[in-house]
Amino acid sequence: MEIRRLFEGFFERGLAYVGTDYLSFPLWDKYIEYEYMQQEWSRLAMIYTQILENPNQQLDRYFNSFKELAGSRPLSELRTVEEAAAAVSSEARALEIEGEVHPNAGEQSSQPVSAGLTEAEELVKYIAIREEMYKKAKEFDSKIIGFETAIRRPYFHVRPLNVAELENWHNYLDFIEGGDDFNKVVKLYERCLIACANYPEYWIRYVLCMEASGSMDLANNALARATQVFVKRQPEIHLFAARFKEHSGDFPGARAAFQLVHTEVSPGLLEATIKHANMEHRLGNLEDACSVYEQAIAVEKGKEHTQTLPFLSVQYSRFLLLVCCNVEKAREVLVLALENVQLSKPLLEALIHLESIQPPPKQIEYLDSLVEKFIVPSPDNSIVASIAVREELSIIFLEFLDLFGDAQSIKKADDRHAKLFLHHKSTPESKKRNAEDFLVSDKLKLAKSYSGLPTSAPSVMGAYPSSQNQWAAGYGLQPQAWPQATQAQGQQWNPGYTQQGAYGAYASYGSSYTHPQIPTTVAQNAAYPPTYPVQAYTQQGYAQPAASVASTPVQQPGSVAPQAAYYSGYY
Repeated sequence: MEIRRLFEGFFERGLAYVGTDYLSFPLWDKYIEYEYMQQEWSRLAMIYTQILENPNQQLDRYFNSFKELAGSRPLSELRTVEEAAAAVSSEARALEIEGEVHPNAGEQSSQPVSAGLTEAEELVKYIAIREEMYKKAKEFDSKIIGFETAIRRPYFHVRPLNVAELENWHNYLDFIEGGDDFNKVVKLYERCLIACANYPEYWIRYVLCMEASGSMDLANNALARATQVFVKRQPEIHLFAARFKEHSGDFPGARAAFQLVHTEVSPGLLEATIKHANMEHRLGNLEDACSVYEQAIAVEKGKEHTQTLPFLSVQYSRFLLLVCCNVEKAREVLVLALENVQLSKPLLEALIHLESIQPPPKQIEYLDSLVEKFIVPSPDNSIVASIAVREELSIIFLEFLDLFGDAQSIKKADDRHAKLFLHHKSTPESKKRNAEDFLVSDKLKLAKSYSGLPTSAPSVMGAYPSSQNQWAAGYGLQPQAWPQATQAQGQQWNPGYTQQGAYGAYASYGSSYTHPQIPTTVAQNAAYPPTYPVQAYTQQGYAQPAASVASTPVQQPGSVAPQAAYYSGYY
C-alpha cells in the first residue's frame, strides 16, 4: 500500500510540473498504465478528468478511452469518495424536496424505479460533464495548434534556434498573456525557457511579465536563475538586472550587478560604464559617477591595444559638459586622450563639436593640424583609417570651417579635400557604367541615349566638374548660381557627400539596450551627439531639416539633387 502511494506521489509531482504541456501524453500514458494494473478505477477516471481539462496532442484518444471506461464499469466504481459523498447529499436534498411536494406517496413502490432511473441519469450526467470539458479543451486547442506545431525543438540544445522558432515563441507568449489564466502564462514561460535558455531576451521578458502581474517572488526567482546559471556570461542580463534592482530600490544590488560586468563578465564594456555612471548621477552621487569613468579610463590606458579608450573619453567629456557643465575639464579629457591613443575620427569629431559650441576665438589652426595629420597619408603617419572614414572627417571639418573659418582656411581645406578624395569618386562610377554597357543590348542603349538627352546642351561646369562645382552640391542647399548639370553628370560626384559620419548608437555593445533618439532642439545644440560606435563606422546620410526644405527653390528634373548639410543634424 505504501509503495503504491509512493509511486502515485512520483507521478503527481511530475504532472504538477508538466501535466498541462501539450506534449505531456507519454507521462499520462504511464500513469494510466500503472493505475490500470492496480485496477484503481476511481483514480483512473480521475486521471482522465484531469487530462480533459487542458489541450493535449492526444486529447481525442483520451476522451474515447474515458467513454469506454465509463461504459464498462459501474458508476459507483468510477466515482471517488468525494464525488460519491457529493452525489449522496445531492440525492438526499432531492428526496426531501420531493417528500415535501408529495407527502402521501408510497415510498416502497417508488424506490426501486427511482433508484434505477437515478443511476442511469447520473451516468449520463457524469459523462456529459467530462464531454463539456473536452469540448472547451478542443476549442482552445484550435487556437494554439499553429503555435504548437511550429515548435520544432521543445528541448534544450546548445545549437541556436532558427529565427522562425524564436519568433513563434514570442507570438505564443503574446497570445497566452492576452488571456486571463495566470497559471497558463507561467507554465508556457517555463516551457519556453527550456528551449530558449540561452537567450537573455526571454528571461528578461519573463521577469517583466511577472513584475507587471505583481508576482515579485517569481520575477526575482527567474532573474536569479538567469544571472547565476543560464545566461550568467552574457552582459545584457546583468545590465538588465542592475536596472531592475535600481527600480526596485535595491541600489547595492544594482551596483553589484554593474561591478560584476566590470570585473568578470565583460571588462571594458562601454555600455556598462555609461549606464553605471548615469545611475550614480540619478542617485545624486556626481563624484561617484565621475569616478566610474575615471577608473574605466585608467584600466583602458593600461592595455597595450585598446579600441575603447577613444569612445570612453568622448563619453566622459560629454558627461562633464552636459551634466557637470565643466567645459575646461571636458576639453582636458579629450586632449589627454589624444596623447594616449592614436588619432581617431570619434576623438577629432568630438573636439570639432566642442569647439563649435564655445565662444570665439576658435582654435582653427590647432584643429586643422590634427585633421591634416589624420587624413593625409605619409610615411611617418601610422594611422590606418580607411579612405571613407578620412573623407567623412574632412567633410565635417569643412562644414565647421564654413561656419567659423575665414576664406583662407576654407580654401586650404577645400584644396586638400579635392586633392585627396575627388579622384576616388570617378573611378567606381566609370567602372559601373562600363559594366552596365555590357549588360544592356544595343537597342536598349540606343533608346536610353535618346531618352536621356537633355533639353539643352550641358554646361561646361557639368562636363568638367571642378572643386568649385563639387562643393556647391556637397554643402547643403546652395543658391542655384551655377549652371545646371545633367543627372548623369552630377551623380558621379554626389556620393562623396552623402557618406556622412554619424556618432551612431553604442548599441553594438549590447543589442538589448538602446535609447530612444532625442529630437534636435535648441537646448540639445549644446550637447555632443548621444553616442559613438566602436566596431564599425556607419556610413549614413543626414536628414534635411524641414525649414531648409521649405525654403529651397524647386529643382529642374535634369539638375543635381542638393545634399543635406552635415551640420543640419550635427550642430
